[in-house]
Formats: sequence, C-alpha cells, structure tokens
Amino acid sequence: MGNLQNGLFGGFVGRVGNLVGYMLNGKNVIRTIGHTGKPLSPARKINCDRMKIINGFLQPIIPFLKLGFKLKVHGTDRNYYNEAVSYNKKHAVAGEYPNATMDYSKAKISMGSLLKAENPQIQVLDTEIEFSWDVPAELSWRNRTDRAMVLLCFPGHSDARYCLSGAQRQEGKHRIPIPLYLLNERIEAYISFINDDGSEISDSVYAGSIAKKEALPEEKAIDSADNQEPIVAQGIKTSRKRSAQAKTSSKTILQSKNKVKLRSKLPSFPETISLSPDHPDPDISESD
Repeated sequence: MGNLQNGLFGGFVGRVGNLVGYMLNGKNVIRTIGHTGKPLSPARKINCDRMKIINGFLQPIIPFLKLGFKLKVHGTDRNYYNEAVSYNKKHAVAGEYPNATMDYSKAKISMGSLLKAENPQIQVLDTEIEFSWDVPAELSWRNRTDRAMVLLCFPGHSDARYCLSGAQRQEGKHRIPIPLYLLNERIEAYISFINDDGSEISDSVYAGSIAKKEALPEEKAIDSADNQEPIVAQGIKTSRKRSAQAKTSSKTILQSKNKVKLRSKLPSFPETISLSPDHPDPDISESD
C-alpha cells in the first residue's frame, strides 16, 4: 500500500497496483512493475547479458562506488550505482553475446576532475599488494596530500579488498593486506585519489593485473595430504582398533575350543575318592 506524501495530487511512497513510488535525491519517482510472457528479443538478451557481467563486477565494491561516483551524480536525480553501471556497461564489456566478457582494463570505479594517478603499478610483497605511482617533481602543493583510494578485485571469488583513504600522493606507494586464501588468486587493481575534505576526486586508473598462480604438483600433493591426514589417521586408528578387537575375539574363541578338546581327552574321575588301608591308592607308593 502506498502512502501519500503531499496530499492527493502529490507523490506517494510504496506500491499501488502495478505502480511503485519512492524518493530519489529529494524527488518523487513513480515506476511501473510488470511481467511479460513474451520471449526476449535479441536486443534484450544482449542487454541482460551485459547487465549480468557488469553487476558481477560492481556488486562486491558498492562502498567504493558510493564514494567514487558521489560527486558525479551530486545535484542530479541519478544514482551512483546506476551511473557506474551505465558507464561500465557501455565501455567495459568486450565481445558479443553470448561470448561477452568483462574488460577490466577499461572499467572505471570513480569519476571526477582531480589529478589522476600517473603510471600506477602493483606487486606482491609477502601477504600484501603494494601500489606505486609516479610523483612528479613539479607536483603542486595542493595535490601533495591527496589520499589514495585503492581497490583489488578477485574475479574468481566475487570478492574485493579496498582502502578509501590511503597514503598521501607525495608518498608514492601504499600497501594493502590480503588474506591467505586470496593470495594466489587472479587480481585486478585500480587506484583513485581524493582530496582531504572529499570535495574532489579523480577518475580511477587501472593499475594492472596479477594472474592466478597455479600450485605446483608437489604443493598440490602436500595440500591434499594435509587435507586428508585427519581422515586417514582416523581411519587407520579405527582399523587398528577393529583389528585388535578381531584378534582378541579370535583368540578367545580359539582358547575356548582348545579347552573343550583338552577336556574331551582327559579321563573321567569320580568327584570323591576314598582312601583306606585296605584299598591304597595305586599311584602312591610306600616309602622305605
């Protein structure tokens, strides 16, 4: 049910029939909701495919986009995420449907008028990724304290790591730690700059890519052994325990059978033997 905000002829918030009303940047927006049973046209198939590719790239980095496109949509009725989708769907998709793919080198995650990063690069240092960029000798004082905004995307995991206020531009480098499980994965990197009061931001610049590191055969064997060790050890322990129980049981049965055989071979004797002088025991000889 929708709620009227400004009387009968004003906008509303909520759903009324197939209409949905909401506020966007201080303005009332009303849209229709509908479903169609018609098959998708070729053009719609292409658009849906591109949207899927771009959303897969942008969804993990929404906090970065919110700051990166904030100034771009300021004073308009446009949304920061829609602005990011609009640009990247047009420029950062390579190939044609149904074989289209993401072109990470052409993607943008921030847009503005501030001085961009010059010649950015990345390298792996232990469990960190180091961003570096050129610091011109003639760099103006107003740009020396700009803060680096750095982003690492991991396409194979739909994951990302970022810093929204990193090292100053004049420092020329910034490091960002990454967890061990992402250390050998494919990395796509971007860098932007934002000034101290957040009133200006730069266009993002693609800082490079690091290919996924494939584990060596011996590393795979070690990892496999490490992963299976508790299970195998438990299995061995259980097997040994069962084997010991089986041996004990077999030994008990064998002993019981031997006792039965031994008893069958022994002669039977009366339970009570009476000895008298007239009937001496034949097995006891008199001593001298």
